[in-house]
Amino acid sequence: MPITKSAKEAVKKNQKQRKTNFKKLENFKKTKKKFLKLIEDGKTEEAKKMESRLYKMLDKAAKTNLMEENKVNREKSRLMKKLKTNLKSGKLTK
Repeated sequence: MPITKSAKEAVKKNQKQRKTNFKKLENFKKTKKKFLKLIEDGKTEEAKKMESRLYKMLDKAAKTNLMEENKVNREKSRLMKKLKTNLKSGKLTK
């Protein structure tokens, strides 16, 4: 248990920050699932529109140290690889 006033304030601050970080990560995961679902269903145009939103979320996560930069780059690479593979195989339509 925190004893000093500053320690108590730090606990409150950490709890609040933890909640916001959790919400941001959950939002990213939901968006990623939607993106993958669009790829699976073959909706190219919508997937391409969502691509920029995903990039923005990932870049912001790296900037605010929510995710490590290498992880962000790996996520981007894997997501775009899936999109391009499905485009080449002809699975995606308008």
